Amino acid sequence: MESEERLQRAITTIAQSDPIIKLLQQVRMGKMKAGDAGLRVVVEAWFGTYEKAVKTEGLTQAALRRLDPAPRIAVLLDAGVSQADHPSVQGLERAFSQALSQAPVG
Repeated sequence: MESEERLQRAITTIAQSDPIIKLLQQVRMGKMKAGDAGLRVVVEAWFGTYEKAVKTEGLTQAALRRLDPAPRIAVLLDAGVSQADHPSVQGLERAFSQALSQAPVG
């Protein structure tokens, strides 16, 4: 049960700062540009928040798979908001991969 609670806290933390839902809609509607400085700041902060969430102690591999950032990163890349070679993208992917490899099976 404790692992599930940690997972739910991590999901809530990530969701609170998720730029995809509101800000990417603004980009798609043309109200904001993908390269907007404010959007980049929000996305950078979100990458940092996500990285901290995947490093949460006590998460199992199964729990971490539910936190896999790859689909959300793909949305940001497709929208032109970030680049695959950006240090924040690579850092999050590395942190996730490392956390997954070190987490207990479950």
